[in-house]
Amino acid sequence: MTSAIVMHGLTKDYGSGHGLFDLDLEVSEGEVFGFLGPNGAGKTTTIRLLMGVIHATAGTATVFGLDCDRESVAVKREVGYLPGELPQFGGMRGSEVVAYLGGMRGAIDRSRVQELSERLELDLGRRFREYSRGNKQKLGLLLAFMHRPRLLILDEPTGGLDPLNQQTFHRLVDEVKTDGTTVFLSSHVLSEVEETCSRVGIIREGRLVSDMTMDNVHELRFHEVVIEFGGDVPQAAVRAAAGVEDVAVEGRRLTCTVHGGFDALLAAISGHTVLDMVSREPSLESIFLSYYSN
Repeated sequence: MTSAIVMHGLTKDYGSGHGLFDLDLEVSEGEVFGFLGPNGAGKTTTIRLLMGVIHATAGTATVFGLDCDRESVAVKREVGYLPGELPQFGGMRGSEVVAYLGGMRGAIDRSRVQELSERLELDLGRRFREYSRGNKQKLGLLLAFMHRPRLLILDEPTGGLDPLNQQTFHRLVDEVKTDGTTVFLSSHVLSEVEETCSRVGIIREGRLVSDMTMDNVHELRFHEVVIEFGGDVPQAAVRAAAGVEDVAVEGRRLTCTVHGGFDALLAAISGHTVLDMVSREPSLESIFLSYYSN
């Protein structure tokens, strides 16, 4: 497969250990790639380098063979871009923003704009300054998708969207993927990446720490489990169960961490009276801390 995005040794050093360092990464044409990491990890810096908004300290980045620094105008013709923060369009109506940016591209597919606005439930007749955070995000998505680009670069695309609009976004990504569009999206929400992506890069403190398939990402998941027993607590059996860690007992309450499936834990507590059992998926930050500590 040909590469839509290629980065070699890409670096943006802001000093004091902040920035992006020695990023080597390729994204194939037609792939949906998730760039995952906590806030401040370097995701937005990477995207701004790809879009030629800032200049690299070292290394190179290309989009469809075009140098992101020297040929940034040509790159922008190929890309539908959603920045982390939209520009302030003030008193312009949504339709005027669409016309303004569409005119810069040379043409507007009005049927596509209408389709997207209806699916996203966005009123283009309202002024930008009247939009809520979610409606501003919808406008940003419409602007990114409306010209059917070869590549979508989306920085935290579902921020501010309600669950229904998040599902609409996921369907849009599935549709453009079917059409062969490449998607590069950043997120700190693991479920969003699982919903849309085929491969994920994990970045921490400006450095790529892992590049993995979604099967590997699923292995990162774990659950914190609390079990209240009505009688004896089978502590030894639970400690010996595969995938069960961090077992602690207080009275008749047992807490543990379960990696993978629950079959081994359920087998360990079989035959004992269970009054209550609660399983909670930890935050993405906790998952990252667990992953990094290992």
